[in-house]
Amino acid sequence: MKLLGVFAVLPVLCFAFTDLGIKYGDMDWLTRGYAAWPLMLAPVGFLIVFIMYRELTFNSPKGTYLNQTIKAVCCLFLFLNAIAIFYSGLAVISVLMCLSILVADPILKKRAAA
Repeated sequence: MKLLGVFAVLPVLCFAFTDLGIKYGDMDWLTRGYAAWPLMLAPVGFLIVFIMYRELTFNSPKGTYLNQTIKAVCCLFLFLNAIAIFYSGLAVISVLMCLSILVADPILKKRAAA
């Protein structure tokens, strides 16, 4: 759960420091690109967590929170990365990773129940 939190909070912190650095620190070199890349790389971390802990999420009552959290964060990052497509075409890969997690979840639940 801590790893998932790091992947989710890091892009938010990068956006905050980018805004503060530009507004108050006169850091012209600190562009939005420094915040957009962690936003596009976060779904890679979500996919790693989803794959590493898939047995825990579907077979354990404790894992239901992890499963719901991954789905909620993926929905949020799906929306944000859909907007980031206008920044870089590589955000399509992040969108596909989020979609793969959201689509694989019900399929793996059916398999675990059987």
